Amino acid sequence: MRHIVLVGNMKVGKKGDIIVTYALGTSLGLTAYDPVAKVGGLLHAMLPLSRSDPQKAETNPCIFVDTGIPKLFQEITEMGGQRARLILRAAGCFRPAGENEMFKIGERNYSVLKKILWKNSMILESEDVGGVANRTVNFDISTGQVTVSS
Repeated sequence: MRHIVLVGNMKVGKKGDIIVTYALGTSLGLTAYDPVAKVGGLLHAMLPLSRSDPQKAETNPCIFVDTGIPKLFQEITEMGGQRARLILRAAGCFRPAGENEMFKIGERNYSVLKKILWKNSMILESEDVGGVANRTVNFDISTGQVTVSS
């Protein structure tokens, strides 16, 4: 089954599912995959830190990197995955061309991701971040294959 993840959302699935997200700009796209349990998920987080809007974070933690990542890991674990086996891949976090972009949302999203992974002794298997191009992520949970296109 094919699932589409919108901005500020996530989807977890099992073998046979394909999860896609479009138009990753400054947002973070993070896939997490357990190759033994054949479960995984895709997060499309828009902003780095939930403290900017705690109420919004409570109703939808996936909007923020710092609350979306733990929710992604929790839901994969509830489906039988194990955090120690997760293969993580990141995309997005671009820097808009021709703009001063004083808030540096893409860079901050990436920094928060790296801090969370470091605190949990986890590393990225691969990444396609930065630059100035929007990205689309296709994640086939049957194989664990992640394809990023711009």
